[in-house]
Amino acid sequence: MDPDEVIDLFPSHIRNQADLNLWEEANITQAELWVNKRQRQFHMSTVLTEGFVRELHRRMFNRTWRWSGTFRKSNKNIGVDWTQISVKLNDLLLNTIYQLDHSADAIDEIATRFHHQLVWIHAFPNGNGRHARLMTDCLLMTKDMKRFSWGANYASISTDLLRTKYIDALRKADRSDYSELLSFVRA
Repeated sequence: MDPDEVIDLFPSHIRNQADLNLWEEANITQAELWVNKRQRQFHMSTVLTEGFVRELHRRMFNRTWRWSGTFRKSNKNIGVDWTQISVKLNDLLLNTIYQLDHSADAIDEIATRFHHQLVWIHAFPNGNGRHARLMTDCLLMTKDMKRFSWGANYASISTDLLRTKYIDALRKADRSDYSELLSFVRA
């Protein structure tokens, strides 16, 4: 674990990445429960907002990181320039609302592109992929659609291979080829 990141870690008992993964997973489970309780109340006008994006991230990591729900304040090896996060995010949210309002494409396609672009923006210091997956599921709920499976039906492959398939699909989407990501989200 990065010494600079450990400073902002709430639980003091975490000593390694495995401990952190377990702790974050428990924190995310609490956010999932929050989402499941409120899914009937989800509407595009409330979910597709910067406030909801931040609140969801905060709930996913509020027992783990002090900065949960706060946009990153430095550049990383991926993501938009940190000074552009709010602008790019709001563009994405408004464009997605427009596409959904005007039935520009099938909802699965819109949601898949939304997910990819949210990951690409990389708004937070950590947890962006997990956050983007749950955020996309919340978007689907606003349209009374089933949540994506996110490769859950690949039961016979390891977690590492599943992650590789997901990242490879995101990289193809970086080149405007969404075919693998579209397959992965419902696999």
